[in-house]
Amino acid sequence: MRKQLLILMVALLSAYSYSQSYTQLYQDRANLLLQSNINTLLTEFANLGVKTTGSTENNNAFTWLQNKYVSFGYTTSATASDLKIESQSFTYSGKTSKNIIVTKKGTKYPDTYVIICGHYDTIVGPGVNDNGSGVAIILEMARLLKDVPTEYSIKFINFSGEEQGLLGSKAYVTNIVNGTTPKMNIRLVFNLDEVGGVAGANNNKIYCEKDGTPTQPTSMASTYATYPSTNNAASNTFNTILMNCFTLYNNGAVSPETSYIERSDYMPFDKNNDVSIGLYEYNQSSHPHKSTDTYTNMDPIYVYNVGKVATAAVQHFAVATTSTLGTENIKPSKVRLSLFPNPVQDYLYLGIDEKEFDISIFDSTGKLVHRSKNNQMINVSSFSNGMYILHAQIKGEKVSEKFIVKK
Repeated sequence: MRKQLLILMVALLSAYSYSQSYTQLYQDRANLLLQSNINTLLTEFANLGVKTTGSTENNNAFTWLQNKYVSFGYTTSATASDLKIESQSFTYSGKTSKNIIVTKKGTKYPDTYVIICGHYDTIVGPGVNDNGSGVAIILEMARLLKDVPTEYSIKFINFSGEEQGLLGSKAYVTNIVNGTTPKMNIRLVFNLDEVGGVAGANNNKIYCEKDGTPTQPTSMASTYATYPSTNNAASNTFNTILMNCFTLYNNGAVSPETSYIERSDYMPFDKNNDVSIGLYEYNQSSHPHKSTDTYTNMDPIYVYNVGKVATAAVQHFAVATTSTLGTENIKPSKVRLSLFPNPVQDYLYLGIDEKEFDISIFDSTGKLVHRSKNNQMINVSSFSNGMYILHAQIKGEKVSEKFIVKK
């Protein structure tokens, strides 16, 4: 076992050293992730309501997810092999809920999988941070990487039942991962859960989570004593790659901090001795598991920044091609501007897919009330109730949108 682990470590480190020569192409693909798409996905997720496991809203969210993947070019066809959408049902309190599993086949190791996962169920509120934030990133990642050849297969999985005790991920590991002979060969499980940050805060750090026995809190040590430790070294190696990606791909917008996997959908995989890592917000919001876990109480710009790096990291994990872009059919959109939420109370978020722009805001009388540059989060808490017009100067083009302040 020790010899096999050493071979795995050498292979992982070698693969990473090789891939560092091709960071620009991975960056180019990650740059196609759109802030406006993140805003739209988060808003639509919020509008689906409280998605408790097995509820009508939960089932509607499953359908919404499936329709998104279909729109990207994945298919539910039984004969599909390369870009396939599947579901897995399980019961909770007499109700049925479903995991959605989207598989993109690898070119060299089609039977070895990199799993990208994040739950879509919520427990009290709409759960826009916990875990609409992870869902939005996974959807954008699936859109961007669909046509990118990768040596390893990728599974994009949205689990249900996480809030009731990791029910969906436990069912998946028990019945699908271990339901084959031999069991499914998993290269890595990469979990995204609660990566939405705190509205109005300086959300410039992220926890990169690895497997192991944490020193704090000490109450976790007894739990980890019951889990295998033979996968810890490989988890640490992948987590190092993930942390390095935050240095390579995001121009300092978000810095990585080390933490440990805990109480999310990677845990059943870890207990199954599969290698697992994850992302979790550094500024920990007080709103998850409350009715206030809404769009206005999190930071969609943070989700965008984290999503770009996660998309680059997955290309390292799955060994994406370095000879072609692989996303020729995905064209950067024309200059677009979206405002969220609208009406707004405190912070107005701008969906602009450019880095350089000028903002001017005028009230209903034509008076200039705000001016800033390259600012995608505007504090309007001091504005009076009423209608305003926001002008954005982007690439020499002027785009305008109306919004309402209502307190």
